[in-house]
Amino acid sequence: MGIVKISDQMHDHLRSASQVMERSINAQAEFWMKIGRQAERNPTQTFSEIIQRALQAQEQQNHE
Repeated sequence: MGIVKISDQMHDHLRSASQVMERSINAQAEFWMKIGRQAERNPTQTFSEIIQRALQAQEQQNHE
């Protein structure tokens, strides 16, 4: 595990989003990073498509 330095403003955004989504601040940051990485790798996909693809991959992984 490493440390990622972010701005105070981004930390405030993370704190707000994590409360709404009922995640820890670290879990919210990891979620945003995962989605951002997938968005960069698949620039034509929508947020909904990225989430759907991640859910399908998780379900497939759970059945193995």
